[in-house]
Amino acid sequence: MGLNAQQVLSGNRRVLAKLLTHVENENPAIQPVLDELFQHTGQAHVIGITGSPGTGKSTLVSALVSAYRQREQTVAVVAVDPTSPFSGGAVLGDRIRMSEHAGDRGVFIRSMATRGNPGGLSRAAQQATWVLDAAGYDIVLVETVGAGQSEVDIVRAAHTTLVLEAPGLGDGVQSIKGGILEIADVLVVNKADRPGAINTVRTLKAMLELGHPTKITYSGHHRPLEAEAPVDAPRHDMWIPPVIETVATEQKGLDELLEAIKNHRKYLATVQHGSTHSDELLIALFHRQLQQTLLARFLDAVPEDAINELILQIRNRDISPQQAAQRILAAYKHT
Repeated sequence: MGLNAQQVLSGNRRVLAKLLTHVENENPAIQPVLDELFQHTGQAHVIGITGSPGTGKSTLVSALVSAYRQREQTVAVVAVDPTSPFSGGAVLGDRIRMSEHAGDRGVFIRSMATRGNPGGLSRAAQQATWVLDAAGYDIVLVETVGAGQSEVDIVRAAHTTLVLEAPGLGDGVQSIKGGILEIADVLVVNKADRPGAINTVRTLKAMLELGHPTKITYSGHHRPLEAEAPVDAPRHDMWIPPVIETVATEQKGLDELLEAIKNHRKYLATVQHGSTHSDELLIALFHRQLQQTLLARFLDAVPEDAINELILQIRNRDISPQQAAQRILAAYKHT
């Protein structure tokens, strides 16, 4: 295969691209390289960009790349696109949509397919973020597929999550469905030059007010609270997502957005109790990897006929999926 960690660490972009291809294809042969690279992670700030189709995610990502490059920071982009039913690759080509950055050695852009993942993010994309971190990029932007309300996996891969809304895309109540509003560290109203932008901003702020930690006991993404705080005693260690208006096509609002991202990074560095958000992401990744490994080993040890028999019984409605799981675990509990 001819790939090694030192080539990536030395800035060899061709080797980095090949390694990411193996990551996307889940090639087990590269695991030693990934293990070595992991020791060099923890420096990049990973920013997730998510939201419904039509909100201008790719345009905003391109604008963010330009803004960070103007500040002399290197940027990597992982653009997660729908999967082609024929090739298994990414259908869309964000590298084409961000072609203005093609000649910039301080920018690395990679499209990846979801591979059927319903949460808007492939497993490979999550691994790719820390490969790019190890490669020395200051900022890693992860643009999710635009699946809408199911697109919440990004919170497990990013330090700061931007949730995009845009005027004229339907009822504002849609924003609070499926956990989309709850995962936001920064809410971005893009295309803010369009009619209705003021109403969109007002709606988002009203939703945030309804979920303010001084009014409810909150145990979500931003900060777990042990007890309900009095209405007249706001908690200063609770991150309240700001609502930022942008017009990405005209680079408007980018300074305010970068400042909000910077403030959230400072927040993560100062108020996490006992561990950083980066630690939490790594622990979550460990748990998912453990689940996948244990499941794979269990299925390898169980006869295929036993699995097929249970599947047949489920299809015939003789037993429920839960019953099937309990039966096979009981039968092979020592496996």
